[in-house]
Amino acid sequence: MATLGTLLAPDLIQTGSSWQLCADVNGYSRSDGASLTTQACRGRRFRILERQPKRIAVQLLEDGYRCWLELEAVLGRAERCAAWRPTPLSVTEIERRLPSVLAWSETAQQRPNVYLWGGTTEPDMDCSGLMQMAFASQDIWIPRDAYQQERFCQPVAALPDDHSLLRPGDLLFFGTRRRCTHVGIHLGEGRYRHSSGQDHGAMGSASTACTAAINTRWLATTGLNSAAQAVWCVAMTDRISPDAGCRMNRAPA
Repeated sequence: MATLGTLLAPDLIQTGSSWQLCADVNGYSRSDGASLTTQACRGRRFRILERQPKRIAVQLLEDGYRCWLELEAVLGRAERCAAWRPTPLSVTEIERRLPSVLAWSETAQQRPNVYLWGGTTEPDMDCSGLMQMAFASQDIWIPRDAYQQERFCQPVAALPDDHSLLRPGDLLFFGTRRRCTHVGIHLGEGRYRHSSGQDHGAMGSASTACTAAINTRWLATTGLNSAAQAVWCVAMTDRISPDAGCRMNRAPA
């Protein structure tokens, strides 16, 4: 039986056992293939669900996300750990940490980076990976994917031309009524930071092209003059109605 701190070995791979990573690893959506779905950085914990010849199915404990890890990547690079339990945070404590969340995202923007689907470790991240890692930098864990983050949050009513109800640190969701497809974090005064694989944002910005995946943009409601901007605006206005307002959300305690 493995004791705490024992390194993962082939004979210790047991369903239900918990381990802590000693190195960053990639997480895949299937038991084979190269479909990256997430990444887990050093220090994260996982529970083993299933073993296949070359990969193990795991549940990442901090956010409950399920994926497949390469056996080769974790053998000898994960330590036996106790079951992980979340630490509840008050609204006041979360608000106290938000400036540091925003500062982390700014530092991430300043590093050379490219958009990586499934990326949740620095420097290359996708939109929801950037959000998750920014909050995780301050020990606040939110779900992995954008649509999961949307369901996790509490809605905030905001009109398309009035950002007064939005606070720095609010999450902004874009997409359709059925499912959001993108997320950014509000910086204040209608500006937001996101990681994007395409230039969603030239709206209202002094820049017309993204030089890196992580960049800062302005929320815009008028003056659209390109196909790319129009598509982005439709995605936004689809979440706006006279009675409900714009569905921009604030992370709860």
